Amino acid sequence: MTTTRRTLTTADLAPLARAALGRSRTLTGVERLRGGTKKGVYRLTLDDDSTAVAYVWSADEDYWGRPDPDPRDVLSHGTGLGLFTAAHDRLAAAGVRTPRLRYADSTHTHLPADAAVVEDLTGGSLEEALARDPEAAPEAMERMAGLLATLHGHTGPRFGKVAVVDNGGSSYGASCEQRVTEGALRAVAEAAAREPRAAAARRELEEEIHALAAEVRPRDRHTLVHGELGADHVLLTPDGHPALIDIEGLMYSDVEHEHVFLRLRFGPHYDALRAPGLDEARLRLYGLAMHIGLVSGPLTLIEGDFPHPDRMREIAEHNLHQALSLLKSAS
Repeated sequence: MTTTRRTLTTADLAPLARAALGRSRTLTGVERLRGGTKKGVYRLTLDDDSTAVAYVWSADEDYWGRPDPDPRDVLSHGTGLGLFTAAHDRLAAAGVRTPRLRYADSTHTHLPADAAVVEDLTGGSLEEALARDPEAAPEAMERMAGLLATLHGHTGPRFGKVAVVDNGGSSYGASCEQRVTEGALRAVAEAAAREPRAAAARRELEEEIHALAAEVRPRDRHTLVHGELGADHVLLTPDGHPALIDIEGLMYSDVEHEHVFLRLRFGPHYDALRAPGLDEARLRLYGLAMHIGLVSGPLTLIEGDFPHPDRMREIAEHNLHQALSLLKSAS
Protein backbone atom coordinates (compact mmCIF):
# COMPACT_ATOMS: atom_id res chain seq x y z
CA MET A 1 0.00 0.00 0.00
CA THR A 2 1.29 3.46 -0.89
CA THR A 3 -0.05 6.39 1.11
CA THR A 4 1.13 9.98 1.03
CA ARG A 5 1.32 11.24 4.58
CA ARG A 6 1.99 14.83 5.44
CA THR A 7 3.93 15.84 8.55
CA LEU A 8 2.54 18.99 10.13
CA THR A 9 4.62 22.15 9.99
CA THR A 10 5.09 25.23 12.15
CA ALA A 11 2.54 27.06 10.03
CA ASP A 12 0.02 24.24 10.50
CA LEU A 13 0.39 24.12 14.26
CA ALA A 14 0.75 27.85 14.97
CA PRO A 15 -3.02 28.47 15.43
CA LEU A 16 -3.28 25.56 17.89
CA ALA A 17 -0.22 26.79 19.78
CA ARG A 18 -1.66 30.31 20.07
CA ALA A 19 -4.96 29.00 21.38
CA ALA A 20 -3.25 26.69 23.88
CA LEU A 21 -0.31 28.80 25.02
CA GLY A 22 -1.34 32.39 24.45
CA ARG A 23 -0.91 35.00 21.74
CA SER A 24 2.05 36.65 23.43
CA ARG A 25 4.38 33.86 22.31
CA THR A 26 5.26 32.70 18.81
CA LEU A 27 5.74 29.13 17.66
CA THR A 28 9.25 28.92 16.18
CA GLY A 29 9.79 25.19 15.70
CA VAL A 30 8.04 21.83 15.41
CA GLU A 31 9.50 18.33 15.75
CA ARG A 32 7.49 15.18 15.16
CA LEU A 33 8.50 12.69 17.82
CA ARG A 34 8.97 9.04 16.92
CA GLY A 35 7.09 6.09 18.28
CA GLY A 36 3.41 6.78 17.73
CA THR A 37 1.31 4.60 15.43
CA LYS A 38 -2.16 5.96 16.31
CA LYS A 39 -1.61 9.72 16.72
CA GLY A 40 0.92 12.38 15.84
CA VAL A 41 3.12 13.66 18.67
CA TYR A 42 4.82 17.01 18.03
CA ARG A 43 7.17 19.01 20.24
CA LEU A 44 6.35 22.71 19.98
CA THR A 45 9.16 25.22 20.60
CA LEU A 46 8.25 28.84 21.31
CA ASP A 47 10.20 32.07 20.94
CA ASP A 48 11.02 32.13 24.68
CA ASP A 49 12.55 28.62 24.35
CA SER A 50 9.69 27.04 26.32
CA THR A 51 8.19 23.85 24.91
CA ALA A 52 4.95 21.91 24.91
CA VAL A 53 3.71 18.78 23.16
CA ALA A 54 0.81 18.56 20.71
CA TYR A 55 -1.18 15.37 20.14
CA VAL A 56 -3.01 15.13 16.82
CA TRP A 57 -5.57 12.46 15.94
CA SER A 58 -6.17 12.21 12.20
CA ALA A 59 -6.05 9.70 9.36
CA ASP A 60 -2.62 11.01 8.35
CA GLU A 61 -1.26 10.21 11.82
CA ASP A 62 -2.85 6.77 12.31
CA TYR A 63 -0.94 3.97 10.57
CA TRP A 64 -3.53 1.32 11.40
CA GLY A 65 -6.13 2.61 8.97
CA ARG A 66 -8.99 1.21 11.00
CA PRO A 67 -12.52 2.66 11.04
CA ASP A 68 -13.69 4.62 14.06
CA PRO A 69 -13.46 2.21 17.01
CA ASP A 70 -16.39 1.42 19.26
CA PRO A 71 -15.28 2.36 22.80
CA ARG A 72 -17.74 -0.16 24.26
CA ASP A 73 -15.37 -2.84 22.95
CA VAL A 74 -12.70 -2.90 25.64
CA LEU A 75 -10.21 -4.37 23.13
CA SER A 76 -10.93 -1.84 20.38
CA HIS A 77 -8.36 0.53 18.88
CA GLY A 78 -7.48 2.83 21.80
CA THR A 79 -7.28 6.19 20.11
CA GLY A 80 -9.03 9.54 20.04
CA LEU A 81 -9.35 12.79 21.96
CA GLY A 82 -12.38 11.60 23.94
CA LEU A 83 -10.54 8.57 25.30
CA PHE A 84 -7.49 10.73 26.03
CA THR A 85 -9.28 13.42 28.02
CA ALA A 86 -11.29 10.86 30.01
CA ALA A 87 -8.10 8.97 30.85
CA HIS A 88 -6.24 12.16 31.75
CA ASP A 89 -8.99 13.25 34.12
CA ARG A 90 -9.24 9.82 35.74
CA LEU A 91 -5.49 9.61 36.32
CA ALA A 92 -5.42 13.12 37.77
CA ALA A 93 -8.23 12.20 40.16
CA ALA A 94 -6.36 9.03 41.16
CA GLY A 95 -3.16 10.95 41.87
CA VAL A 96 -1.23 9.29 39.04
CA ARG A 97 1.17 11.59 37.22
CA THR A 98 0.74 12.16 33.49
CA PRO A 99 1.67 15.21 31.38
CA ARG A 100 -0.75 17.96 32.37
CA LEU A 101 -3.39 18.85 29.81
CA ARG A 102 -3.15 22.49 28.75
CA TYR A 103 -5.68 22.58 25.94
CA ALA A 104 -8.04 20.24 24.08
CA ASP A 105 -9.91 21.00 20.85
CA SER A 106 -12.51 18.74 19.27
CA THR A 107 -14.00 21.54 17.15
CA HIS A 108 -11.27 21.53 14.46
CA THR A 109 -11.14 25.32 14.82
CA HIS A 110 -7.35 25.55 14.88
CA LEU A 111 -6.43 22.38 13.00
CA PRO A 112 -8.49 20.07 10.76
CA ALA A 113 -8.22 17.29 13.35
CA ASP A 114 -8.85 16.57 17.00
CA ALA A 115 -5.90 17.89 19.00
CA ALA A 116 -4.58 18.48 22.49
CA VAL A 117 -1.59 20.29 23.96
CA VAL A 118 0.13 18.96 27.09
CA GLU A 119 3.16 19.90 29.12
CA ASP A 120 6.50 18.72 27.77
CA LEU A 121 8.34 16.44 30.18
CA THR A 122 11.91 16.62 28.96
CA GLY A 123 13.53 14.09 31.29
CA GLY A 124 13.33 11.36 28.66
CA SER A 125 11.67 7.99 29.03
CA LEU A 126 12.14 5.48 31.80
CA GLU A 127 13.33 3.04 29.13
CA GLU A 128 16.17 5.41 28.19
CA ALA A 129 17.06 6.05 31.82
CA LEU A 130 17.31 2.34 32.66
CA ALA A 131 19.64 1.78 29.71
CA ARG A 132 21.72 4.91 30.39
CA ASP A 133 22.32 4.46 34.10
CA PRO A 134 21.88 0.89 35.37
CA GLU A 135 23.16 1.87 38.82
CA ALA A 136 20.22 4.23 39.25
CA ALA A 137 17.71 1.57 38.13
CA PRO A 138 16.70 0.41 41.65
CA GLU A 139 15.58 3.92 42.68
CA ALA A 140 13.82 4.50 39.36
CA MET A 141 11.98 1.19 39.63
CA GLU A 142 11.03 1.87 43.25
CA ARG A 143 9.35 5.08 42.09
CA MET A 144 7.68 3.19 39.25
CA ALA A 145 6.39 0.60 41.72
CA GLY A 146 4.92 3.40 43.82
CA LEU A 147 3.08 4.84 40.80
CA LEU A 148 1.82 1.38 39.90
CA ALA A 149 0.54 0.77 43.43
CA THR A 150 -1.39 4.06 43.28
CA LEU A 151 -2.83 3.23 39.86
CA HIS A 152 -3.87 -0.29 40.81
CA GLY A 153 -5.29 0.91 44.11
CA HIS A 154 -8.27 2.32 42.20
CA THR A 155 -11.16 0.25 40.90
CA GLY A 156 -14.30 0.73 38.86
CA PRO A 157 -17.84 -0.67 39.04
CA ARG A 158 -17.56 -2.57 35.75
CA PHE A 159 -14.89 -3.60 33.27
CA GLY A 160 -14.33 -1.40 30.25
CA LYS A 161 -12.64 1.72 28.99
CA VAL A 162 -12.62 4.57 31.49
CA ALA A 163 -14.39 6.87 29.02
CA VAL A 164 -17.34 4.46 28.93
CA VAL A 165 -17.55 3.28 32.53
CA ASP A 166 -17.05 6.68 34.16
CA ASN A 167 -19.95 8.00 32.08
CA GLY A 168 -22.24 5.26 33.38
CA GLY A 169 -21.93 3.03 30.31
CA SER A 170 -21.13 -0.64 29.98
CA SER A 171 -18.94 -2.69 27.66
CA TYR A 172 -19.69 -5.61 25.40
CA GLY A 173 -19.31 -9.01 27.00
CA ALA A 174 -19.93 -10.44 30.42
CA SER A 175 -16.40 -10.36 31.81
CA CYS A 176 -12.78 -9.43 31.19
CA GLU A 177 -11.77 -13.03 30.64
CA GLN A 178 -14.55 -13.55 28.07
CA ARG A 179 -13.44 -10.55 26.02
CA VAL A 180 -9.77 -11.52 26.26
CA THR A 181 -10.62 -15.04 25.12
CA GLU A 182 -12.63 -13.75 22.17
CA GLY A 183 -9.85 -11.31 21.27
CA ALA A 184 -7.23 -14.06 21.45
CA LEU A 185 -9.21 -16.32 19.11
CA ARG A 186 -9.62 -13.44 16.67
CA ALA A 187 -5.88 -12.71 16.86
CA VAL A 188 -5.09 -16.38 16.12
CA ALA A 189 -7.18 -16.19 12.95
CA GLU A 190 -5.50 -12.94 11.90
CA ALA A 191 -2.02 -14.31 12.59
CA ALA A 192 -2.78 -17.55 10.76
CA ALA A 193 -3.79 -15.58 7.66
CA ARG A 194 -0.37 -13.86 7.62
CA GLU A 195 2.15 -16.34 9.02
CA PRO A 196 2.43 -20.03 7.97
CA ARG A 197 3.75 -21.17 11.36
CA ALA A 198 0.74 -19.63 13.08
CA ALA A 199 -1.53 -21.28 10.52
CA ALA A 200 0.08 -24.65 11.18
CA ALA A 201 -0.48 -24.27 14.92
CA ARG A 202 -3.92 -22.64 14.69
CA ARG A 203 -5.93 -25.56 16.01
CA GLU A 204 -3.54 -26.15 18.92
CA LEU A 205 -3.54 -22.46 19.80
CA GLU A 206 -7.33 -22.29 19.77
CA GLU A 207 -7.62 -25.41 21.91
CA GLU A 208 -5.10 -24.02 24.40
CA ILE A 209 -6.93 -20.71 24.64
CA HIS A 210 -10.20 -22.50 25.37
CA ALA A 211 -8.49 -24.75 27.94
CA LEU A 212 -6.88 -21.80 29.74
CA ALA A 213 -10.15 -19.85 29.72
CA ALA A 214 -11.94 -22.79 31.33
CA GLU A 215 -9.56 -22.55 34.32
CA VAL A 216 -10.45 -18.93 35.11
CA ARG A 217 -12.92 -18.42 37.93
CA PRO A 218 -15.32 -15.43 38.03
CA ARG A 219 -14.24 -12.22 39.73
CA ASP A 220 -16.00 -8.91 40.37
CA ARG A 221 -12.97 -6.63 41.02
CA HIS A 222 -12.09 -4.30 38.14
CA THR A 223 -8.75 -2.53 38.57
CA LEU A 224 -7.63 0.68 36.90
CA VAL A 225 -4.92 -0.35 34.40
CA HIS A 226 -2.95 1.35 31.64
CA GLY A 227 -3.16 -1.63 29.29
CA GLU A 228 0.17 -1.31 27.43
CA LEU A 229 2.54 -0.25 30.16
CA GLY A 230 6.16 -0.55 29.16
CA ALA A 231 9.09 1.64 30.17
CA ASP A 232 8.73 3.48 26.84
CA HIS A 233 5.28 4.66 27.96
CA VAL A 234 6.72 6.33 31.04
CA LEU A 235 8.34 9.77 30.95
CA LEU A 236 10.38 11.26 33.76
CA THR A 237 9.68 14.60 35.39
CA PRO A 238 12.61 16.97 36.05
CA ASP A 239 12.95 15.51 39.56
CA GLY A 240 12.96 11.93 38.23
CA HIS A 241 9.41 10.86 38.99
CA PRO A 242 7.49 8.71 36.46
CA ALA A 243 4.54 9.97 34.42
CA LEU A 244 2.35 7.83 32.16
CA ILE A 245 1.83 8.58 28.47
CA ASP A 246 -0.13 6.88 25.67
CA ILE A 247 -3.04 6.68 28.10
CA GLU A 248 -5.98 6.36 25.69
CA GLY A 249 -6.32 2.65 26.48
CA LEU A 250 -6.87 3.28 30.21
CA MET A 251 -9.50 0.83 31.43
CA TYR A 252 -10.96 -1.08 34.35
CA SER A 253 -9.86 -4.66 33.91
CA ASP A 254 -8.19 -7.57 35.64
CA VAL A 255 -4.86 -6.48 37.12
CA GLU A 256 -3.28 -9.56 35.51
CA HIS A 257 -3.98 -7.89 32.16
CA GLU A 258 -1.42 -5.27 33.19
CA HIS A 259 1.10 -7.64 34.71
CA VAL A 260 1.58 -9.87 31.66
CA PHE A 261 2.53 -6.74 29.71
CA LEU A 262 4.73 -5.38 32.50
CA ARG A 263 6.57 -8.71 32.67
CA LEU A 264 7.22 -8.66 28.93
CA ARG A 265 8.24 -5.02 28.62
CA PHE A 266 10.26 -4.53 31.81
CA GLY A 267 12.12 -7.84 31.54
CA PRO A 268 14.81 -8.09 34.24
CA HIS A 269 13.41 -5.01 36.00
CA TYR A 270 9.97 -6.59 36.45
CA ASP A 271 10.82 -8.05 39.87
CA ALA A 272 10.46 -4.57 41.36
CA LEU A 273 6.86 -4.43 40.09
CA ARG A 274 5.62 -7.87 41.13
CA ALA A 275 2.45 -7.90 43.18
CA PRO A 276 1.14 -10.53 45.60
CA GLY A 277 -2.07 -12.41 45.03
CA LEU A 278 -2.12 -12.50 41.24
CA ASP A 279 -4.34 -15.19 39.71
CA GLU A 280 -2.12 -17.72 37.95
CA ALA A 281 -4.96 -18.92 35.72
CA ARG A 282 -5.55 -15.40 34.44
CA LEU A 283 -1.82 -14.83 33.96
CA ARG A 284 -1.61 -17.92 31.76
CA LEU A 285 -4.62 -16.96 29.64
CA TYR A 286 -3.72 -13.30 29.33
CA GLY A 287 -0.08 -14.10 28.66
CA LEU A 288 -0.88 -16.31 25.67
CA ALA A 289 -3.47 -13.81 24.44
CA MET A 290 -0.91 -10.99 24.62
CA HIS A 291 1.72 -12.94 22.68
CA ILE A 292 -0.76 -13.84 19.94
CA GLY A 293 -1.94 -10.23 19.75
CA LEU A 294 1.67 -9.12 19.36
CA VAL A 295 1.95 -11.40 16.34
CA SER A 296 -1.25 -10.42 14.56
CA GLY A 297 -1.02 -6.70 15.37
CA PRO A 298 2.46 -5.98 14.00
CA LEU A 299 1.91 -8.18 10.93
CA THR A 300 -1.30 -6.29 10.20
CA LEU A 301 0.38 -2.91 10.73
CA ILE A 302 3.16 -3.54 8.21
CA GLU A 303 0.64 -4.35 5.48
CA GLY A 304 0.27 -0.58 5.28
CA ASP A 305 2.94 2.09 5.04
CA PHE A 306 4.32 2.01 8.57
CA PRO A 307 7.86 3.37 8.23
CA HIS A 308 9.64 0.89 10.51
CA PRO A 309 8.52 -2.57 9.34
CA ASP A 310 11.66 -4.40 10.44
CA ARG A 311 11.00 -3.58 14.08
CA MET A 312 7.42 -4.81 13.76
CA ARG A 313 8.62 -8.06 12.20
CA GLU A 314 11.02 -8.53 15.14
CA ILE A 315 8.16 -8.06 17.62
CA ALA A 316 5.97 -10.52 15.73
CA GLU A 317 8.77 -13.08 15.49
CA HIS A 318 9.63 -12.88 19.19
CA ASN A 319 6.02 -13.24 20.28
CA LEU A 320 5.27 -16.07 17.87
CA HIS A 321 8.21 -17.93 19.38
CA GLN A 322 6.86 -17.26 22.87
CA ALA A 323 3.35 -18.43 21.95
CA LEU A 324 4.58 -21.64 20.35
CA SER A 325 6.87 -22.27 23.34
CA LEU A 326 3.86 -21.99 25.64
CA LEU A 327 2.14 -24.63 23.55
CA LYS A 328 5.10 -26.99 23.93
CA SER A 329 5.29 -26.45 27.68
CA ALA A 330 1.55 -27.14 28.01
CA SER A 331 1.71 -30.42 26.08
